[in-house]
Amino acid sequence: MLVETPEAVDTHQSFQQLKTRLHRQMVDAIDLSKAGQLEEAKLRQQLRSLASHLCSMHPVALPAADRERMVEEIMNEIYGFGPLEPLMRDPDISDVLVNGAGSVFIERNGRLEQTEVRFANDEHLLMCIQRLVGRAGRRIDETCPMVDAKLPDGSRLNAVIPPLALKGPTLSIRRFKSKALLFEDMVRLGTLAPQMADFLSTAVRCRLNVLLSGGTGAGKTTMLNNLSRFIPATERVITIEQTAELQLQQKDVVALETRPPNVEGQGEITQRDLLRNSLRMRPDRIIVGECRGGEVLDMLQAMNTGHDGSMSTVHANDTRDALDRLEMMIALSGVDLPMNMARSYIATAVQILVHISRLSTGERKVLRISELVCYQDGNYQVEDIFVYRLTGVNREGHATGQFYATGYEPRVLRRMTAIGFELPRGLFEAGELSAAGEYQSKV
Repeated sequence: MLVETPEAVDTHQSFQQLKTRLHRQMVDAIDLSKAGQLEEAKLRQQLRSLASHLCSMHPVALPAADRERMVEEIMNEIYGFGPLEPLMRDPDISDVLVNGAGSVFIERNGRLEQTEVRFANDEHLLMCIQRLVGRAGRRIDETCPMVDAKLPDGSRLNAVIPPLALKGPTLSIRRFKSKALLFEDMVRLGTLAPQMADFLSTAVRCRLNVLLSGGTGAGKTTMLNNLSRFIPATERVITIEQTAELQLQQKDVVALETRPPNVEGQGEITQRDLLRNSLRMRPDRIIVGECRGGEVLDMLQAMNTGHDGSMSTVHANDTRDALDRLEMMIALSGVDLPMNMARSYIATAVQILVHISRLSTGERKVLRISELVCYQDGNYQVEDIFVYRLTGVNREGHATGQFYATGYEPRVLRRMTAIGFELPRGLFEAGELSAAGEYQSKV
């Protein structure tokens, strides 16, 4: 944890307060009627010149080194993320978490770190939140003190302000990575073994229905993105998400995103609404970014009625918990479906279950790839195909363990073979799998 002296904190706060004051002077000095007629590049140049002029004037008279920093931060206040701008430019940072004006954390490589970034005060932080939320076409104030929005760069933003947030405005940003992590990268990083990657890619090409489970930040969406690469270019794919994150490369892709209710509570479009409409759009496959409620019943119906090869994710602690979650969401759909029938419906719709976890070390691992064989005698028959066994943590803080094949040969192998896809011999023989290394996916 970072420890700062009171003098350093006072100096930083004074700098931020001065920046806020200069920012307001700039806003008062701008002629909005003329500014709207300028090209953005010229407007930025004029604003930078104005900021530099204000920094050189008495009684500010900042030294040259501090002046350039002040001008840059003022421009970030106008066009960027304010004090968070350096964090948002760092490609290794996946989450930015602001717990009040004086406490900013980041997640880097799966681990939380406290930063030296500070806001001048809660008012400064609130202004920054309002600007970011407004850029996303939303609003946040005392009457609507909580908001979830998508920023122009694709990042997800969640903000909570007083009176709900007791210690000041709170801001959480899940970064959007423009460069997707590929299967090759995941194998190299040890997220899964090459044999597991081969099996999953073949499962997608053979149009098996796949359900991914895991906790928040485990890498479900990253895995879903990777699996989508193996969908043939000749198929029409429709994606349904609450916040669009999937980056499919196929030509015939229709991306749908939900719409929250307006201030009056009207106009909401849910995932279930989109899923029902998507069935009229001639999809070959449907990908639901994350099942959260009653839409799971419509998704299972689609999987059972000709839309093989569909995929989705669900929040769950393990594979069995994922199936329980599906049952609960079916109950939330409002359809009075007997439990045995609901379970049978799930078992006939889903073939492959993949559970991903973020370990205490920050590393992501595919802990289990399983086949949902059937529902019989009141129980699911789930057979693990591949597993990861954690043995400990080394001195460098990295997880130690090994991927294994359980020796179970999945029933879907016959379907794969009949279609014409052949997997390497001995792939399912019990024993350790290859370690992380170079891997060439069969796209």
